[in-house]
Amino acid sequence: MKSFVSLSLAALAAVAAAVPVEHGPGRFGPHGGPGSSRYSSSASASAVAASTTAAAATSAAAVAASSSVAVSSVAVSSVAASSVAVSSVAVSSATAVAAVASSTGTPTVYLAGDSTMAKGGGGTGTEGWGVFLPYSLTGVKVVNDAKAGTSARSYTNESRFQDIADVVTAGDWVIIEFGHNDGGSLSTTDNLRTDCYGAGSETCTSVNGDIVQTYPTYITAAAKLMTAKGAQVIISPPTPDNPCETGTCSYTAPRFTAYANSSVAAVGSMATFIDHGQYVGNAFEALGPTTVDAFYPNDHTHPSPTGSTIVAAQFVLALLCSNNPLAAHVVNTTSSITGSCV
Repeated sequence: MKSFVSLSLAALAAVAAAVPVEHGPGRFGPHGGPGSSRYSSSASASAVAASTTAAAATSAAAVAASSSVAVSSVAVSSVAASSVAVSSVAVSSATAVAAVASSTGTPTVYLAGDSTMAKGGGGTGTEGWGVFLPYSLTGVKVVNDAKAGTSARSYTNESRFQDIADVVTAGDWVIIEFGHNDGGSLSTTDNLRTDCYGAGSETCTSVNGDIVQTYPTYITAAAKLMTAKGAQVIISPPTPDNPCETGTCSYTAPRFTAYANSSVAAVGSMATFIDHGQYVGNAFEALGPTTVDAFYPNDHTHPSPTGSTIVAAQFVLALLCSNNPLAAHVVNTTSSITGSCV
């Protein structure tokens, strides 16, 4: 059975805009990380209350003095207009933690991705969705080692995957999501990010003479580094570029969706495919172009904090729709995750 909370996407966007987030210093390895992140308690309480009134829904939540969010259960509701009704059962977060907590201590979720996941996003006015993921998880630590401007190739060659593999332990998770910087040509210039085009084990020689692998080769090798240590891996295709920029919302999956799925098959049972792009595409189509266009202040790739909050919520929805045990650590934090399983 899967667990969901349902509210209007518009109300979720209102919460994201109203709740300020503070960030502490980075704390993971030579490449940085998110450090500590927390909601402002008073702002969170008022924002959630306002959104709940707007959506004519109720939720029981308390924001503790430490700014952690504790929710005893998540419930099912049906919503109209921009949300899709889903059915489920309530889940006790305490039971979820007990079911999955590592016997050697608190498990860690490592994030490996580009600017759409990273702290700071793509610059002023934007934020990566990985910054908001910790608010939806309990009983785990989240280390955001996403790095702006990276691809599966450059993340590999800069030893960033290896850095994670060096510290990951059995019972941990690694979420891998690339694709925005993996395209391009290798014949006229080499930006050190472009992968060899192909769905298998093809190789290319760049203009610089470097042997370049395909996206599936880099991702599969990285995932196997993690599973060899006993960690579970979640592999996702990239988040969508603004699917509504033409005035009509329409999401088409990029080739990296199939590549990510094939990498999961190559890794085996310790890997899970989550189609993050499709979930976000569906949510943005429900919201419509006027709302979604406002999520992209600088370009069509990097969402604002408000937009990235919804992007993070859709990852959580996809996680709940999956069979990955990390779903048992999900706790409702903003009163809603809207949508249906893909």
